[in-house]
Amino acid sequence: MYNVQETRELILALLKKEGKTTNQMLTSLGYNNSLILDMARRNSMPSGDKLGKIADYLNVSVDYLLGRTDNPEINK
Repeated sequence: MYNVQETRELILALLKKEGKTTNQMLTSLGYNNSLILDMARRNSMPSGDKLGKIADYLNVSVDYLLGRTDNPEINK
C-alpha cells in the first residue's frame, strides 16, 4: 500500500516549488478545497482519476507521486 502522508507532503512540496497553493490547484481541477486536508485527516488516497489529474497539473508522473520512482518525468 502507498503512504498517503508521503504523497500529500510531496504534492505540497511541488506546489510550493511552483509558487502555487493547494486552493489554486484544486479550484483549477474542479475539486473540493478540502481534498488535500482530507488526505491527512482520513489517511485516504484520492481516486486514481484525481491523482492522475493532480500529477498532470504538477507535470509529474503518478508513479512519482506514489513514491514508486524517484524520476518525476512522465513517460510519453
